[in-house]
Amino acid sequence: MHLDHLTFAVGPNGLDETTAELSERLGAPFLDGGIHPRFGTRNRILPLTHRQYLEVVEVLEHPAAEKAAFGQAVRARSEMGGGWLGWCIAVDDITPVERRIGRHAVPGNRRRPDGFHLEWVQIGTSAMKSDPQLPYVTQWLIDPAEHPSQMAPSTIELVALEIAGSPQRVEDWLGEGAIKTLEQIEVRWVAPNALPGITVAEFSTPQGLVRV
Repeated sequence: MHLDHLTFAVGPNGLDETTAELSERLGAPFLDGGIHPRFGTRNRILPLTHRQYLEVVEVLEHPAAEKAAFGQAVRARSEMGGGWLGWCIAVDDITPVERRIGRHAVPGNRRRPDGFHLEWVQIGTSAMKSDPQLPYVTQWLIDPAEHPSQMAPSTIELVALEIAGSPQRVEDWLGEGAIKTLEQIEVRWVAPNALPGITVAEFSTPQGLVRV
């Protein structure tokens, strides 16, 4: 298991202004990621170090957004004003995760503006929607060289997370391996009785430490 990316839902100002604000704070441009036709969303990508990335997502007026758990989660978070939606773990084989959770992964895909077609399977977005401290899980079905973190060189590093919730809740759901994916960064579990989910992410940038 590897901490793959963080997902940030747009606020009322939409994708352009949300990414422009984050880009100014972090000191690097976001790249157009494309549309998720199965989820009714689109994203922009900020590559990070350690094969990680930050994605900003926006829900579309598309029938898939009403049916897919991911589209529903993005819409709900955006209607609350936007902000951190969740964190995603990547695995080489999603089968053990399917067995633990008791359901099948669903396919995902998007076509980048350069025409490359990304494919993966993912699981756990329904659980994330109801309990945002829980990660969702992805198995990429692409050459590692095409991973979104490789879209551009990066000197921005994710160094810390503050998560409202309980590590025990995450372990009970996905196993101890989920917590181990966070060992390379500082994690502060805060406000276990508050609305669960990521509250702050800290990034090391050439301009200094940035809290989002």
